[in-house]
Amino acid sequence: MAAPIIELRNVVKRYGHVAAVDGLTLTLAPGGFTALLGGSGSGKTTALKMINGLVAPDSGEVRVEGAAVQGASAALLRRRIGYVFQEVGLFPHMTVAENIAVGPKLAGWARPRIEARILELLTLVDLPADVARRLPAALSGGQRQRVGVARALAARPRIMLMDEPFGALDPVTRDTLGREYRALHEQLGLTTLMVTHDVWEALLLADRIVVMDHGRVLADATPAALIAGHDDPRVAALMETPRRQAERVRAMAEVAR
Repeated sequence: MAAPIIELRNVVKRYGHVAAVDGLTLTLAPGGFTALLGGSGSGKTTALKMINGLVAPDSGEVRVEGAAVQGASAALLRRRIGYVFQEVGLFPHMTVAENIAVGPKLAGWARPRIEARILELLTLVDLPADVARRLPAALSGGQRQRVGVARALAARPRIMLMDEPFGALDPVTRDTLGREYRALHEQLGLTTLMVTHDVWEALLLADRIVVMDHGRVLADATPAALIAGHDDPRVAALMETPRRQAERVRAMAEVAR
C-alpha cells in the first residue's frame, strides 16, 4: 500500500472561541481525487490552507509527502503543490505567459524550458498559443480559470489543491472545465483535493467525498456509498438534494411532453 501523500492528524484551528477545524484527521493516498464537501463555515477552506502552509494549526500535525508542514520552508512546500482558487487570482499587470511562468521562475528554471512549458500547458488546458500575450482582463471567465489551472500545474506538482475552482462560472462552462480537469487529473497522475459546497460537483468529479460540518468530519466514503444512504441525517439530507432536483426536472419534462 502506498504511503499517504497528505496527512492531517487531529488538527485543530480556532479563531477566537470558534473552532474552524476541530480534531480533523484525514489521510490521502497518491492519485486520488477527494472532495471536501460542506456549507460555509464547515472548515473546508481552512483545512486546505493548512495543507499549503497558509494557515498554521493550533494543535495537531499536517504532513505532505511524509514531511511536517509546520516549520518547513513555505516556498519549497508551495512549489510541490498546485493551488487553484475560485477567483483565479491572476496578476492583472502580467500577461498570461508571465502568470504561468511565476512558479518555474521561482524554481530556477531556464528561460527556454519555461517558454516550452508555457506552450505545453496552453495546449493541455485547450487554449490557443496567442493567449500567452494577453492580459487577464482580455480573457473570459472560463479562459482565466484555464490559465489558473495551467499556472498551478506549471512547476509539475504531484498535488493539486482546489478551492471552489469553478464556482464563479456559468453552468455550461463549469461542467466543461470540471470534466476537463478530471481528465487532466487522470492523465498527469495527480492527487487532487477539491473544496466545494456543490453536491453535484462532488458526486460527479470525486472518487471520495469527505463531508464536513463545524470543523468535523460527518462522512467519508465513495460517492456511490453516500448516495446509497447514511446514518447521519445531515449527510442523508445533503445526498437527497441532487435526487430531489433530478426528480423535479424529470417531472417538468413529463409535463412538457
